[in-house]
Amino acid sequence: MSAGTVAVFTGGVAAGLVAGASSCAAVQGGLLFGLARQPGPLRSVGSFLLGRAVTHVAAGALLGALGSAIRLGPQTRAVLLVVAGVLVIGFAVRLLRRRHGDACGGVTVPPGRTATRAATLGAATILVPCGMTISAEITAVSTGSVLGGAAVMAGFVVGTAPALALLGALVRVLTETRLVRVAVVVALACGGWTVVSGLRLGGWTPASVTRPATEPVAQPRPDGTQVVEVWATDRGYRPGLVRARAGVATDVVLRPAGTPGCTGLVTIGGRDVRLPATVRLPPQERGRLRYACAMGMYLGFIDFV
Repeated sequence: MSAGTVAVFTGGVAAGLVAGASSCAAVQGGLLFGLARQPGPLRSVGSFLLGRAVTHVAAGALLGALGSAIRLGPQTRAVLLVVAGVLVIGFAVRLLRRRHGDACGGVTVPPGRTATRAATLGAATILVPCGMTISAEITAVSTGSVLGGAAVMAGFVVGTAPALALLGALVRVLTETRLVRVAVVVALACGGWTVVSGLRLGGWTPASVTRPATEPVAQPRPDGTQVVEVWATDRGYRPGLVRARAGVATDVVLRPAGTPGCTGLVTIGGRDVRLPATVRLPPQERGRLRYACAMGMYLGFIDFV
């Protein structure tokens, strides 16, 4: 293995460790509730992680070979996030029903079927990528090789595995005790949060924001363009609302502040941009432009007047 491959693998591990300690674990880990109260807890979680590893490494190899043309666009990801959230909510409802069924005599699921189902759920996590996952995919694209792309995503899987394994064990403990209702509440919260994130990423929620006392204004340039400066923090975009002139070309300068996490990857103008970056917008009509982090958690707005 070349030094370059080792370097991108190590970078993937680092990104995975960060993702495992962030909201990414909630988005992808929410599917672990589909394994609740299945026989063979270690086999279930292990199969989940194995299925996840296979699809992520395969995706990395494809991205490295073919480039960004096969990456999912923001609108597609938004739909998949909504679908994933609905699935997690469904798991929560079924968990309650299964708990009641156990009291009346439950049905035993064959171990082989459980492992297959767990692997399928793990494989499905590639379709609900969080911001850190997308960042790793962009890195895979930049390697320009099958081996390099696979190494990035393999490292990412390794980095996120401890957090997801711990979450799987926690789900198992909760669902086997009287704390099952706590697990249901957590699952409902994860599912609802994922649905809302998808709706926000897709631009399907009202574009409302609290106006600051002093609204920042885009700065004009001698060449007739204007510039909007935005800082990405771990709690959102600052300023969250900027006023700019309609009908004028605009440069949106996006800079990270500290370790931005999810906000470090911005979906703006229908494309994903990794910070730091400058996005040139053509002259806009009057109205409000919305941009979001890659998971739809945090929004920012530019009012063109």
